[in-house]
Amino acid sequence: MANTSLFSPHFTPISSKNPSKLQIPFPSNLPFTHNTSQFSTNMRKFHFPIPAVASIPYQPINIDYLEQEFNGHGVTFESVGDICVAKMTMENGSTVSMMLPSGLITSYKAPMWHGGIIELLHTAVSQGENGRNPVIEGGVSVAIDCESEGLSWSPISWSFRSITGNPRESIQIELITSDSGNKVEVKYIITLEEDVLTSEIVVINSKASPIQLKGCLVSHLTVSTPDATYAIGLEGSDFFNIQPFLSKFSMIPPKSSQKKGDGSGWGVLKGVLAGLGAGNGNDGNELESSSQEEMEGEESDNYKQLDEQMSRIYTSAPRNVTVIDRGRRNSVIVGREGFKELYMLSPGSKNEIYSKYSYICIGQSAMLIPIVIGPEDEWKGRQVLHNPNL
Repeated sequence: MANTSLFSPHFTPISSKNPSKLQIPFPSNLPFTHNTSQFSTNMRKFHFPIPAVASIPYQPINIDYLEQEFNGHGVTFESVGDICVAKMTMENGSTVSMMLPSGLITSYKAPMWHGGIIELLHTAVSQGENGRNPVIEGGVSVAIDCESEGLSWSPISWSFRSITGNPRESIQIELITSDSGNKVEVKYIITLEEDVLTSEIVVINSKASPIQLKGCLVSHLTVSTPDATYAIGLEGSDFFNIQPFLSKFSMIPPKSSQKKGDGSGWGVLKGVLAGLGAGNGNDGNELESSSQEEMEGEESDNYKQLDEQMSRIYTSAPRNVTVIDRGRRNSVIVGREGFKELYMLSPGSKNEIYSKYSYICIGQSAMLIPIVIGPEDEWKGRQVLHNPNL
């Protein structure tokens, strides 16, 4: 079995310490979107209505204030229309770009063993309807719902709380948001080290009743082509085949029967749970006829080629999974903490090489089984993208 040492002569394991380095360059020459063939699979599918994305009137961000308040930590700010782009850069060349107030991480550029620097995240840009702000898909995004007593709330707009660290050791940005009653607070902590990018979610429940956390922390990893990409470490992991996870920043080949959700993508998850529970959905969430064997299974390949179209949730995957791209001769170790499930999507290799759909989507998820956070309690979950190619 191959491993990341094939492309990393100086392989090192994921650091056990809390990463705290972050840098951000905004992607500049991204292609505009275009239509491709429909995404078709042999997996068991779930159908239900999903609301269209609403236009969110973000308040303008004071760039001058941010530059003055957070000066000296290796973070700069740039205005792109009504959007603020935070740019953080490490001295070794690792950089990250994040958009505000959406919190979307659009770029993670990392140094390689051959001396160059390559982009590890996949992002596509298309023209916005208003002709001003572009529509950006992909990257790393938070798509979760917090539900309590029949009411749900999704964090979609973030505010700065703090920036700490320095370009030599680590940089950390902490964002924060809360529901309308300030009873549920969510922190989003992005940390960059020389070889690690960490995205951490902290949910604080101040309610007198428990809340359920549902959703996914989604990452799109750019690859030369899924045909040259392999996932290592999944052998023996149980999985469920599902429809692709839809959220505001999802990037999947278009389907005429689906529209994007309002940010969390929980509509898709409701269909999954309906199928797992009663065997058929309600309110139009009907399942296509298919055998139970097509819906679930156990991974038999420890060096899994990702050339076939797939969308599935692994319920017993290891905490660290390695994704190797033999075309670009690099690898990424994806670590998980707090979340019990691993979501993985491959658009397959039927699309043009190096196209909009040359990526692998990985999500740390609570899709099949929501995470319960008790009254006056908090929960933490995070994803680690480790670059072992230095």
